[in-house]
Amino acid sequence: MDLGIKGKSALVCGASKGLGRGCAEALAAEGVNVTLVARTPAILEATAAEIRQSAPTATITTVACDITTAEGRAAALAACPHPDILVTNAGGPPPGDFRNWQREHWIAALDANMLTPIELIKATVDGMMARGFGRIINITSSAVKAPIDILGLSNGARSGLTGFVAGVARKTVAANVTINNLLPGAFETDRLKTTLNAMAKAGGRDAAELIEQHRAANPARRFGNPAEFGAFCAFLCSSHAGYMTGQNILLDGGAYPGTY
Repeated sequence: MDLGIKGKSALVCGASKGLGRGCAEALAAEGVNVTLVARTPAILEATAAEIRQSAPTATITTVACDITTAEGRAAALAACPHPDILVTNAGGPPPGDFRNWQREHWIAALDANMLTPIELIKATVDGMMARGFGRIINITSSAVKAPIDILGLSNGARSGLTGFVAGVARKTVAANVTINNLLPGAFETDRLKTTLNAMAKAGGRDAAELIEQHRAANPARRFGNPAEFGAFCAFLCSSHAGYMTGQNILLDGGAYPGTY
């Protein structure tokens, strides 16, 4: 299927590895010109080189910055001032016990996982509406639907973003600008390893054993891989997905047991 986005421009955050990289690779494969944003220059440039090789028709630009800061957002938007596609993504806050979190921990979580996406949306959505095309994807978490106790900072901040998107997405869709949230469950990423290692430590468990237990417990009997996440993201960014907006789409191998 031709996704109808060849030649479009995309700004993809957290794009050097994991789910953000999966999204960047899938978009570049469709001929989208992608600006990759991540904090670590060496990893970012290595990723960019690999994507250029696999998708030679796409123009790949890199910006090494912290997207959760005003300076980082300014640098990213200077490199890609008029994106047709925006994929927001920032590393989740650390796991822990809410009794140990102070105000500064909550503010940092809100800055990274709620306010940064909102600022990026604010900076780009009017231009998308004026041009008559826009796709905004926020990578959040399955914890929005099924909270994880040790991820309280993430649960709270991402739920706030979810509420915001539910309102604004209905104001943009008439101009062919959609805003949706992708909620990953257990994917083979550094974030998953960090979370499960923390759970193992808190429970006095062997980390490798716990990881395998979680893998086996998923109805799919595996963890997801970033490439399949990226493929779904690319479809949501396509010309065929203009009638879906304000949705929270769960990709978790069936782990969430609810009907809704």
